[in-house]
Amino acid sequence: MTKKIPVKDVTSGKVETYDLYAKRPKIHTRSYTGLFKKVRQAGIAALFMLYFGTAWLQWNGRQAVLFDLPARQFHIFGATFQPQDFFLLSFLLIICAFGLFFITVFAGRVWCGYTCPQTVWTWIFMWGERVTEGERNARIKLDQAPMSAEKFARRTAKHSIWLAVSIVTAITFVGYFTPIRELVVDTFTLQISGWAAFWVFFFTAATYINAGWLREQVCFHMCPYARFQSVMFDKDTLIVSYDPNRGEQRGPRKKGVEPASVGLGDCVDCNICVQVCPTGIDIRDGLQYECISCAACVDACDEVMDKMEYPRGLIRYTTEHNLAGEKTKILRPRLFGYGVALLIMIGLFIATVANMAQVSLDVQRDRNVLFREARGGNIENVYIIKLFNKSQEEQTYTLAVEGHPGLTLDLAENRLTVQPSSMLQLPVSVQLDPASMEGTNIPVTFEVTALDDPDISAEAESRFMGPTLR
Repeated sequence: MTKKIPVKDVTSGKVETYDLYAKRPKIHTRSYTGLFKKVRQAGIAALFMLYFGTAWLQWNGRQAVLFDLPARQFHIFGATFQPQDFFLLSFLLIICAFGLFFITVFAGRVWCGYTCPQTVWTWIFMWGERVTEGERNARIKLDQAPMSAEKFARRTAKHSIWLAVSIVTAITFVGYFTPIRELVVDTFTLQISGWAAFWVFFFTAATYINAGWLREQVCFHMCPYARFQSVMFDKDTLIVSYDPNRGEQRGPRKKGVEPASVGLGDCVDCNICVQVCPTGIDIRDGLQYECISCAACVDACDEVMDKMEYPRGLIRYTTEHNLAGEKTKILRPRLFGYGVALLIMIGLFIATVANMAQVSLDVQRDRNVLFREARGGNIENVYIIKLFNKSQEEQTYTLAVEGHPGLTLDLAENRLTVQPSSMLQLPVSVQLDPASMEGTNIPVTFEVTALDDPDISAEAESRFMGPTLR
């Protein structure tokens, strides 16, 4: 008997088509209140204070956080880093990656909904839109109305707020790379340098376009996180979901009517959950990659449930297992693995920063002359010493050279004083009797040691060159 694979015809049903070149419908969100909105507003306030306030903090007479690219020094409060310390950036990026993976596995895209800069600045721009053009219905009517003096005035006010927020954002960002106090004065007195002006203009335009015009399109088409989130999710991930078991069938009814008595579920089909969504999706259609887990629909639906005298939670933070009546597993292998990796990387980063040397030494040979004969017949090599004091206090160091017992330093004063977070560069001459040389070059090691604390030291290796002996 021949076995056949069962085949089901799926072509006879309704086929939905989409116009790939359709104009993007503009999203007009409506106002609402609720717990998660208050949490987000508190978070936005904290992030704004952190972003705009940190740039103005002072630390020992300088800007507390300053990435001084021309000087190749990066000051973060009491610590100063050099380009060779950039390996620490790898630690930070890995920590951020595992932190994002951990949060996503546990609670979905809460990063997107509450702390992502694109979301935060979009909410601020939406607020500017609301205070100048009115609530949702008023904005829709304004869009459809022909240009008038009132419409022009409202649009001008809106774009003025957008532009002001964008300029302040851009100046603050550039202020982390050039002293912000001087930058602000130079900007408004038109004394700003060309490169600073370019970057202020660039980030002003980027903020204005991304938060004002693109908005959810950045999340849909430009942010890769929206695409790979499905790989991170499982049925125990906490997500914003609509409960169809409780909500269906949908339909309007009067306040206080028992849903079962009219053959309906708790959802009154008011579409307010769609109207408050910053990405314009209908959460009742199930989990979608456009959802940023901002919980705006949760707050809005809870408001409606309160008015209808129904229990809250028709739309809520929950899991697929919970919706299916199964138990949610919080501790699971994937979450545990990301958590352990995150803790390990944080521990390594803290240990590395805590054990960082407070002084660094760089030695380069004079490349113009390999060696030369000094007075008395000794062979002389010249080196360029770069001594960087990473501490926040003035330090005095002694310099020594090792590698051969006959090596001598030709240094007028073997006391090198370096200011806090500063570098001292000077030429140093090293001499050796040619009769004691073995070969044409020998390895040498330069060492600096702090006078006040012998534990503060640094070494650098080089070569001592000499003539060929016959």
